Amino acid sequence: MATVSPPPWQVLVLVSNHLDPKTLAIASCVCKSWSISMSLDQIWQPLCSTHYPSLSTLNTCYNPTVSYRRLYALGHRANNRRLKQPLKPRISLNNIIFALNIYKTTTRMVTLVKHGSQLCFDKKGVFRFDIDVEQWQRIPGSATDVKNGDLGPFDSLGDLRVTWDVILEGFKGVFNVMNCKGKGRFVLGLEGWFSEELPPPGCCSSDTVSGLVADLRLGLKVEDGRAVVERMSAGVLSIVSWRYLFVEDALRYLQHFLSPCGV
Repeated sequence: MATVSPPPWQVLVLVSNHLDPKTLAIASCVCKSWSISMSLDQIWQPLCSTHYPSLSTLNTCYNPTVSYRRLYALGHRANNRRLKQPLKPRISLNNIIFALNIYKTTTRMVTLVKHGSQLCFDKKGVFRFDIDVEQWQRIPGSATDVKNGDLGPFDSLGDLRVTWDVILEGFKGVFNVMNCKGKGRFVLGLEGWFSEELPPPGCCSSDTVSGLVADLRLGLKVEDGRAVVERMSAGVLSIVSWRYLFVEDALRYLQHFLSPCGV
């Protein structure tokens, strides 16, 4: 029985010029001779220059020993990582608590504590919510109701400090989203606005910026010359696109601080 000889390498190279990158990679696994023939720079250089032109220049301008096949593989992996859909966040609105407070000097003027499941987020799915401020609040363990939301004379609002904390249920973690003092902008009869840049997630350098800003607005009314908070609106804004983050994106950001090792 006659044996079939493998095609000469010249034929393999000729055929290789008509194959796409995926087929080339598969064919190079057949045997050693195919791997050598289908890894030549003359085959991979035009492919690399077409798909990843910036990487192809590394061979000629930086390191001629690195093959075009390797450069193409690096670009392909990087592109796949970029296009890969992010994983679902490990935390959800059902296991985090939002605490918002307004202080005037050392006196707490407004307190709001809401479970994530109680909040009504924007219908477009962005991480922005509104909370109505109850004008009277019962102190735990007491039969007394106290005034909630009275900030005092309008001209003294520069002394306010606003805090916003997110707590992982079971007190397993806490992240201070905002701690602003005397940075608000107020418009009589309309609203007060506070914002603070957020830190980058993970263990990045302190010089690195996240591109995210915590945004908190106070819906105000005036009663007898005094500013009273009727509503608080909060969200996380991207200063790159000037849009609020979607809920899942915001949860992925928060989990870096609340649950770095998983819930």
